[in-house]
Amino acid sequence: MSVDLLCMGEPMLEFNQLPLTAGGAQHYLEGHGGDTSNAAIAAARQGARAGMITAIGRDMPGDNFMALWAREDVDTTTVLRTDRALTGVYFVTHDASGHQFLHYRAGSAASLYAPANVPEAAIAASRCLYVSGISMGISGTACDAVFAAIAVAKRHGVAVAFDTNYRPKLWPPARAAAVMHAAMAQADYAMPGVEDVQTLTGLTDPDAMLDFYLRLGCGTVVLKMGAEGAYLATPHQRLRVPAYPVEAVDATGAGDTFCGSFLARVLAGDEPEAAARYAVVAAGLKCRGYGAVGPIPRAAEVMAVVRR
Repeated sequence: MSVDLLCMGEPMLEFNQLPLTAGGAQHYLEGHGGDTSNAAIAAARQGARAGMITAIGRDMPGDNFMALWAREDVDTTTVLRTDRALTGVYFVTHDASGHQFLHYRAGSAASLYAPANVPEAAIAASRCLYVSGISMGISGTACDAVFAAIAVAKRHGVAVAFDTNYRPKLWPPARAAAVMHAAMAQADYAMPGVEDVQTLTGLTDPDAMLDFYLRLGCGTVVLKMGAEGAYLATPHQRLRVPAYPVEAVDATGAGDTFCGSFLARVLAGDEPEAAARYAVVAAGLKCRGYGAVGPIPRAAEVMAVVRR
């Protein structure tokens, strides 16, 4: 399978908290997560040819992911299986402030990924490499591997896309900012979350945030603003894209859905504005169901809304 979009990072088996039953029992929905895997699936559901760069254990969660990616037509040629470590797991809980995460990822197979594992030929043959702050924050070797992958992409004229996805339990903000911004300076598409940018830069004004990433050298910046939609900027234009209103029950993976859908549409030939308008709809539709992956919509459903 020829791959246009290669997504690099850590997949994690997900257990998502469901509402209490009538008898007061608490259940969790088993699913799949990991930001770049979510984005790969979102892209594939929008018609893009997507693949994963990662390492997973030879364990039940790893087998689950291989089966998932096969069902979703996500290429696994560049997925490493190992007996040295396990695949990560996380739990999602919900309260009045939103969704909360509890991760079990220390020493995971993906965190052992190293520069020597980077698949240069596969990256060179792709059209876009997508990475995130989580891809870099899980370990020093994984961070070095992302920089190595970006270097390969730049040498071969492959576009680079970056989502901050800052997780404070992985690293302190000062170090995360220094590392992420060094990577984002090489990105063609920067897709930070507004709360991440506040933490990483201290900025509070969205226009100042866009200015910051444009000055880094990013050609296109899409600031993800949750319920407020997205704010798109290039050196030549700037516009707000309102969110698509839904009755949301779980926002887990909404940002990943946005990123995967945006990149899928760009790779299909859309201009950034059209891609962003499409992606906010996909992200909104995703929030109607529980879990990071199951509710990600397919292209026909998104396009039906966009055309309205």
